[in-house]
Amino acid sequence: MNESSKSAGSARRCQEGSDQPVIPASVTLPEITVKAVVLSVILAAILAAANAYLGLFAGMTVSASIPAAVASMAILRLFKRSNILENNIIQTAASSGEALAAGVIFTIPALVLVGYWSDFDFWQTASIATVGGLLGVLFTIPLRRALIVTARLRFPEGVATAEVLKVAAPGRTAEGKGEAGSVQAARDFRTLMSAALFGGAVKFGESGLRLWTESLEGAAQVGRTVLYTGFNLSPALLAVGFIIGLNTAIVVFLGGVIGWVCLIPAYGLIYGLPPDKTELAAAMAIWSAQIRYVGIGAMLTGGLWTLTKLREPVWKSLETLRDTYRAAGSSESAVVPRTERDASLPWIVFPFLLSLLPMAWIYSTVVTSVPIGLLMTIVMAGAAFLFSSVAAYMAGLVGSSSNPVSGVTIATIMVASLLLVMFMGAGHPAGPAATLVIGAVVCCAAAMGGDNLQDLKTGHLVGATPWKQQIMQVVGVLTGAMVLVPVLSLLQAKYGIGEPTADHAHPLSAPQASLMAGLTRGVFGAGLPWPLVGLGAAIGIVVILMDRQLEGRGSDLRLPVLAVALGIYLPFKLSTTIFLGGVLAALANRVAGTGNEPSRRGLLFAAGLITGEALMGILLATPIALGAFWPGLRADPFMLFEVPPFGGWPGVVIVALVGWMLYRIAKTPQRF
Repeated sequence: MNESSKSAGSARRCQEGSDQPVIPASVTLPEITVKAVVLSVILAAILAAANAYLGLFAGMTVSASIPAAVASMAILRLFKRSNILENNIIQTAASSGEALAAGVIFTIPALVLVGYWSDFDFWQTASIATVGGLLGVLFTIPLRRALIVTARLRFPEGVATAEVLKVAAPGRTAEGKGEAGSVQAARDFRTLMSAALFGGAVKFGESGLRLWTESLEGAAQVGRTVLYTGFNLSPALLAVGFIIGLNTAIVVFLGGVIGWVCLIPAYGLIYGLPPDKTELAAAMAIWSAQIRYVGIGAMLTGGLWTLTKLREPVWKSLETLRDTYRAAGSSESAVVPRTERDASLPWIVFPFLLSLLPMAWIYSTVVTSVPIGLLMTIVMAGAAFLFSSVAAYMAGLVGSSSNPVSGVTIATIMVASLLLVMFMGAGHPAGPAATLVIGAVVCCAAAMGGDNLQDLKTGHLVGATPWKQQIMQVVGVLTGAMVLVPVLSLLQAKYGIGEPTADHAHPLSAPQASLMAGLTRGVFGAGLPWPLVGLGAAIGIVVILMDRQLEGRGSDLRLPVLAVALGIYLPFKLSTTIFLGGVLAALANRVAGTGNEPSRRGLLFAAGLITGEALMGILLATPIALGAFWPGLRADPFMLFEVPPFGGWPGVVIVALVGWMLYRIAKTPQRF
């Protein structure tokens, strides 16, 4: 499934109309200005950091395009001169930063989990992220004209962002435009910021002051087995469920029910419970040591199925690209309008070739072999081109919400693993790390591919200059690459990543990175419990068949196999809260009469909750870094209690309050 969930539902009713841009090609306005670049870097850094935290916590990320557009819109109002194209430039760079975060956190932490790194190497991590993001930008430049202008794909989320930008465009009239639009933009910004402050305050009370626990969970022994239930007390997870909508939330929850309500009790009945453990510890041990591999099996099936389904989109995108270049070659003498000028071919080819050099060096260092390192570089480049093109085409059809990042990364890792086993042997100690570095670059490129084309579609509708947007996409990539390494280091030091340890009893679970680490360890000799993996694969096949039946009936409810697999792999307490957020969205949309579309204020309030909680989580980790320069500083300087005195009940009250606030705001029918 896509872990980068945007407001796709809200975009589906946004009509493009005549496709005429807000700013015509004959008009030239400032786009890449000093204030636009500064705001771009700041927002890209903030939103990349927030998405990194969320992805490690929940296994999903959310889009920054609309929140960044609203935030920049409000800030630009403080200047005497600003325009819609500056606003578009800012959201383009900010969106690139957060998209890169998705690619990084789904793979890079796996290098720590497999033991290749003890902590995050700055230059290697930054190089991998930069090259992956840059390839995602470069490979999608020639696809812009093919998919947006020639094929005229829908790009629903790009349309939604354009509608937000048009709200405050100068010279518009009534209907929420012009001055009225500026007032609306200010209200939207207040909604976003108030939610961020509230989400940050809740995180500070739970993790900073430790007034209550992060979750309520419990288990009871029933005969030879155990039954578990849990609920995470995070407003951010409630907001994630609200943004992704009821359908996806139900599917993730269904996976959780399969793993935690069905398979854990079944395993206990067959094999008994682990000795000398409480009921809760026994349930967690069975899930960690056994049931998660069922999720891996389902993920493998989902990855293969994703490749099967993507044959036609890949072929069509390449055909469209070929036809576009043929048409352009027959009319080279024509003057290209400002709104159709992409970066020129040398600016694509030379950066591409230069980007291969650091990766060839990193790969050769990992495997201590130059020939194998060069082979890995070729495999990486080919897979990055293929899957960034796939992501771009899928974004045009159904939005970035269907960007199959997990599936293509799994497929890349499996193919790369098999190739490296052929050349290095199954027991090579560098095998897992080498495979993961290939997967990391491809994952970053795929995550960027869909996001880039969505932003270029937005620019097409508002009248932006494509090559300037493409420059700012590179700025967003560079910003994200520099910011993500210290963020990952802070989160590892404060919370831990992956498995619980004595120092970090409740780490960030990093579901996707843990999955990638498990796959590579299994291929290179550590072994996997293949009966459980096979069971997961069988469950995946059943889910695919059921989804095909639903598709044939024209049902609104669908069962994407990767979402079910993620639900099996996630801690059940996360799936439960995400599901409640989806229910909340459905109830609010029904009252508002918007169908499956969230209101603008509801979406912004949810995005603010996520951003505020994530940034506070990162800020609470900074004393650990400062301790290197100030030895007397405590790692938890705000902590009032070693053990939260009130359990989880204050968190229950707060989550209920957040849900009520979100519902009340979202039931107002303000569409994009």
